Amino acid sequence: MNKNRYALWTSTIFAASLLLSGCQSLTGYQKIEEAESAKVWAGKIEPIAGEVNIACVGTYHCEIMQIDRTLVISPDSHEPINPAMLVAMPSSDGVKKTVKAPMNMDMTPLVSKNSIKIVPLSASAMPGLTNYYARVMPAKREVHVNFYPENNRSYIERFAMIHDFVEPGTYRLRAYQKRSDTNSGSLLETASPEPLCIDLLQGSQVQRRFCKQLGAERQGEFIETGTFEVSPTASKSKAIKA
Repeated sequence: MNKNRYALWTSTIFAASLLLSGCQSLTGYQKIEEAESAKVWAGKIEPIAGEVNIACVGTYHCEIMQIDRTLVISPDSHEPINPAMLVAMPSSDGVKKTVKAPMNMDMTPLVSKNSIKIVPLSASAMPGLTNYYARVMPAKREVHVNFYPENNRSYIERFAMIHDFVEPGTYRLRAYQKRSDTNSGSLLETASPEPLCIDLLQGSQVQRRFCKQLGAERQGEFIETGTFEVSPTASKSKAIKA
């Protein structure tokens, strides 16, 4: 985690500004769903029988950086590292074109357990970038994701986990700020940011939950705070330090 930014969030100056304005800080949470430019995109994951779709949502932008040992999205270009992974749209002359419009995509089923395909999903709320989702076969996977809570390419929240994607279907990693149920009114507590949490959803159901720890010992580390039963075949896995 960017410690300088965390220090800025927890400063008393920031707390005073919150108290004076009566407003919460502006963040990018839920911005992906609100992106106006996304209206012209399909914006919908197309399930394929026997496959797992992995997507991320909840901030200005997010990217699936790595699956297992395979690098997926470049942190520099923000585009697929291997063009062969990107699902292409066939043109009228029969020649496949690599495009960012997800309509009429060539969604040929995967044939190998090691195959990974990247599919354009929507325009990002961060101008000039694209949201992608990944297609893989069911298996235990190591997934690395970069979240961008602000409209700032330099501020990245890195998350990684190992999960056994037993059942085919759509899985989403959704980032959000956990709201505190209690508020003592302390100036320091008011200044402290709500922790960043990430839910793993299988379909519409939360399956696992990870939250960043704000304490001194494990500051900046995502710790699993909840496991939710979705399927009797789903196995518990572990998180990786960010």
